[in-house]
Amino acid sequence: MTPVSSETGEAGETDEFRRPGTADAVAPGERGATRIADRVVAKIAGQAAREALGALPADADPPYATVVVHHGLARVRMHLELDYPCDIGARCKAVRQHVVERVVALVGMEVSEVAVQVERLHPAQGHGAAQGRTR
Repeated sequence: MTPVSSETGEAGETDEFRRPGTADAVAPGERGATRIADRVVAKIAGQAAREALGALPADADPPYATVVVHHGLARVRMHLELDYPCDIGARCKAVRQHVVERVVALVGMEVSEVAVQVERLHPAQGHGAAQGRTR
């Protein structure tokens, strides 16, 4: 059914609806909306964290993320394991920055927060083993 506009006086044309083929018609490729699931953003964030960290200890679990998207803003919580000793603050900062860059670049979504939770530290192989226990 085509609405009749009292504003224009023409049957079938209003400010909201136009006949196909007129200059003001919305192209089919521009109609609709795109919704990106939270789990998709989480996978991208997890991959970005792996890229930022580089090589991980052999027995470390890969980084993973949980994401909540609300009104186009993503809140990311990263869970990761690091080698020890290392500059934990610098590594977490690098992860935060890279996650924001990759989510914005790949999804086009603004990231309001990236919380990094270090789950476990892995000591370097042989670092304390050869020394034994000291008092």
